[in-house]
This record gives sequence, C-alpha cells and structure tokens, in this order.
Amino acid sequence: MRLSEALRNFLFTSESVTEGHPDKIADQISDAVL
Repeated sequence: MRLSEALRNFLFTSESVTEGHPDKIADQISDAVL
C-alpha cells in the first residue's frame, strides 16, 4: 500500500470517528510522517 493510500484511509477513518477535529488529525499525520 502506498503512503498516500494509507493516509487517505487514515483520514477517512479518523474523520468519521472524531468528527470536527481535522486540524488535530492533520497534526498527528504530519507528526507521524516526520
């Protein structure tokens, strides 16, 4: 699985779980990538 696909799946899953905290999710993703 490519990273972009993994991120897309992670975003979709996290979005449905947290609902309304995209900034926090984006921060977590950027931290994970870095």
